Amino acid sequence: MNSLLLSLKSDILAQLIAIDYGSKRTGLAATDDLQIIASGLETVETSKLIPYLKDYMIFNKVEAFIIGEPKRLHGEPSEIETQIKPFIEVLKKEFPSLGIHRIDERFTSKMAFDTMIASGISKKKRRDKGLVDKISATLILQDYLNYNK
Repeated sequence: MNSLLLSLKSDILAQLIAIDYGSKRTGLAATDDLQIIASGLETVETSKLIPYLKDYMIFNKVEAFIIGEPKRLHGEPSEIETQIKPFIEVLKKEFPSLGIHRIDERFTSKMAFDTMIASGISKKKRRDKGLVDKISATLILQDYLNYNK
């Protein structure tokens, strides 16, 4: 009986992947299978993002993508949104069974930088924009978890 419950439970456990999309590189974060903890995953060249996600999903079950929605101070879309929308269409085509959710990502880069300072990360490492992107994706994912769980 326990093995049946474990089998059923493992069928519903899956990660969420956050995407902090950028024109050159994209920050990624993932939850654990119980969708409790958001952790930085990787920073990937945007041109290699889809192959990276396909490889990742060979070994990990994913339920949905959480994509940052960059907005300006007054709420209008940022310029990068014109690149994100076609990317979302590619995601839908490549991963049709997965959900796609958007979440406002205003100030995540600033918050990521502030988090690095508070964590004692050296000035040299704080210049690593890839690290900022990965932390930003983690913040996007944590925001999603906070508001939707």
